[in-house]
Amino acid sequence: MMKEGDARLLQETNEEDLCIFLEKIISENAQVFTFPDLTTEVKKKCIEAILERLRGNLASRCIILCLQTLRIFSREKERMETLTSDESIRLMMTLAGLKKFTEEEEMCTIQYRDQDVIVEAQKCLCNLIFNSTAVQRNCCQCGCVEALVQRLKTYGDPELRFDVKFFDMRMLFLLTALPNCIETRPKIRYELHGFTYLMEVLDLTLRAAEERKAGLGDQDVELCSEILKILFNLTIEKKSADEEEEAHFMRLVSILRDLLMCKTLSKDKQEELHSHTINLLINIPVDFYEELLTPLNECEVRGIENKEVEYDGKNMEAIIVLIHFLDRRLDRPAKNMKENLTPILHCLCEACRHIRPIRKFCRSKVLPPLREDVRRLPEEGTSFRNRLCKLLTSPVTEVKDLAAHFLFVLCKENVTRMVKYTGYGNCAGLLSQFGLLKTDPAKIMGDYSSDSEDSETEEYTQLKDKVNPVTGCYEEPRADPMAGMSDEQKEYEAMRLLDAMDKLQLQGIIQPSRIGPDGRPVPISHVLELTENQGAAANNESQKNDAD
Repeated sequence: MMKEGDARLLQETNEEDLCIFLEKIISENAQVFTFPDLTTEVKKKCIEAILERLRGNLASRCIILCLQTLRIFSREKERMETLTSDESIRLMMTLAGLKKFTEEEEMCTIQYRDQDVIVEAQKCLCNLIFNSTAVQRNCCQCGCVEALVQRLKTYGDPELRFDVKFFDMRMLFLLTALPNCIETRPKIRYELHGFTYLMEVLDLTLRAAEERKAGLGDQDVELCSEILKILFNLTIEKKSADEEEEAHFMRLVSILRDLLMCKTLSKDKQEELHSHTINLLINIPVDFYEELLTPLNECEVRGIENKEVEYDGKNMEAIIVLIHFLDRRLDRPAKNMKENLTPILHCLCEACRHIRPIRKFCRSKVLPPLREDVRRLPEEGTSFRNRLCKLLTSPVTEVKDLAAHFLFVLCKENVTRMVKYTGYGNCAGLLSQFGLLKTDPAKIMGDYSSDSEDSETEEYTQLKDKVNPVTGCYEEPRADPMAGMSDEQKEYEAMRLLDAMDKLQLQGIIQPSRIGPDGRPVPISHVLELTENQGAAANNESQKNDAD
């Protein structure tokens, strides 16, 4: 990397030789992230020499090479004291064009013609913020956050390059995401009105693409994605919204709807944009999900091309995008199942629970009326229902629970209907976990209409009596295994079964339970308690019938 005498060379050589030397260092260490062979003293002297040269009068090319060298040094988390000092950070902010947006310095020599310098300084700051807690605290207090928010106002300037905007947003993301910078979130959102400015940039980007009559380019998507990540950080803390906040959320959801609907030049980038949009939707109070729907006027409803997107007088295009997103994620390999599925399942679950038209529409797509498919197990096949039912036995707890919740909400939190579509075996975990083994209308929390919405098809009606409720699947009639047995033989077989269950319980393999008053399983000490409870229930029913 560097030797003892290189620090003096950096200090004393002329600008042309300095550039040649730095180019050599950069090319040799382009992919190097640690410098174990470089002593702390040599590293310190070299950084000090480069910083001193940056304070002088250098050409843009030489400034960029100095910054690129410092960026390589900033990759290492240790021995960064010289580079992370207050004076060094102020210099970086000046070179990044941020100081002119702070109160301390109204003027700055870095102009738009020096945007290559700005970008290199931004990259250095990104590395330093990520790797140094001291820089994180410094940037939160020295006006860096304020400057980044203020520069958002200039993003409409066509001369301002994408790279400058992107690395501004990358810095702002780091300063709202890292644990030492959490206090910046309310500051940006409320004091600096960053929430509004960030939405303005999203809106500006969408309108520019619309004016070009083209989809969002890759750079547009990257910028929007960074902004969405920042907005996610700013909204991660849930609190009641006042009138002004309500207006902000309504506008934000409207913009998110436009982002879901807009075209992109790259399919991969569209997937990325949708992913960040859905992540942000999770943080937004569900009361504002109504903004995802827009009313269709009469001529639109009558249009043939709009029949699939119209439901109950609402435009469901954004919801269709969410459903298609889930469809694609369900087809992905199970390697990153939690990361791929939990956001979209959570988003759809909350939307369906609180917005009735969304639930009805999603139910028509995900859980259409059963027909001949009841001949297969619920988890077998490629339909939405099949793939979601398969998740009900997933080893990933978060995915399993969210898939169960989503299906349960689509069934209007009706246990009987849930069993019909998934089979009791698949949904027993959800029912026991939430005390739903006994139906209690008071536990239903969603916004559900009183109509059944569950008209059975002719095909299902014909097979209904032969559907096994445990498997949720049609089964051919089987011969009665106890046919021809005497009562004594039946009793003998029953006792054998009880003995086998008792042995399994004693070995800790199974734990028989009964349903408690709260609808949850209650362990029993002996399997005979099951028959005792059954006998008591039968006596109660008999007494009730006698009273009638």
